[in-house]
Amino acid sequence: MVEKSRDPKPPSSAQTAEDLGFDLDRALRSIVSIRTNIPEDAFTAPILGVSRAGSGVVIRDSGLVLTIGYLITEAESVWLTTASGRVVPAHALALDPVSGFGLVQPLGDLALPALELGRSSDAALGDRVIVAAGGARQFVRAEIVAKQEFSGYWEYYLPEVIFTRPAHPFWGGAGLIGRDGKLLGIGSLHVERVSDEGAEDTNMIVPIDLLNPVLGDLLAHGRPDTPPRPWLGVYCSEDRGKVVIGDVVEQGPAAAAGMRAGDVVSAVRDSAVAILRDFYLKVWSCGSAGVEIPIEIVRDGRSHWLRVKSADRASLFKKPRLH
Repeated sequence: MVEKSRDPKPPSSAQTAEDLGFDLDRALRSIVSIRTNIPEDAFTAPILGVSRAGSGVVIRDSGLVLTIGYLITEAESVWLTTASGRVVPAHALALDPVSGFGLVQPLGDLALPALELGRSSDAALGDRVIVAAGGARQFVRAEIVAKQEFSGYWEYYLPEVIFTRPAHPFWGGAGLIGRDGKLLGIGSLHVERVSDEGAEDTNMIVPIDLLNPVLGDLLAHGRPDTPPRPWLGVYCSEDRGKVVIGDVVEQGPAAAAGMRAGDVVSAVRDSAVAILRDFYLKVWSCGSAGVEIPIEIVRDGRSHWLRVKSADRASLFKKPRLH
């Protein structure tokens, strides 16, 4: 996804203070801008770029910042900028490959208030919320329009995410703030969502409820202290009841097993698949990273069985350096 260059034109704090049940100015001070540099030979550089920018939210008095993981994956330098323009170096502390969350630890005193974590499970359709990005306190008044499952083409699935509209043009790492002023989630994508009313531009938000179960592990180990999921190295889509391989990672397990762009995934082990969710869940149910997975594909009208020896995707990442 490429972020739009058009600046948002949010209402001023004074305009919104009257109908908000919290101190908006204080909440916006918890939002920071994040800029990262990634080595040119990093695994994610060709896809995500070597210079990345987005936002994060201070969630602890120590200055710990919660963001979306793709901003800091393989980052060799991280810089945080406060709403007042102060720049502080930071360290990419942790990544959760399941939710997509990332943690950043500043290497200096941010001296910013921490935004209290809310309960995304309590958020309801139609709720009025604030989506806030770092830099000059850019925020958009939005509405929760959906809470539903989400399957990403990069081997990513969550049983429930939050969609808001209008879409914030600077969505990566933006904070979703609820009616009580608490953090409900972190912005991940700008998605054209199709509903009964037609197509609409929305932000996909990763729910904050996914953080608490893994926060201790992320702080202690830099990742969840559980066996990593098997990764194939494929980019997939759904097309009329079929899972189609759009591309394969050149150095990934699927490519090594002979899988190609255009292949249709028919089954995993002895279980048929027709949608991305089932494909991912059946692959992940085979065991942890390293397990060999039999996958049936259809190519040029003929069925083929491939045995894909999965891997841990994170093993291909450059490890962040603490400066």
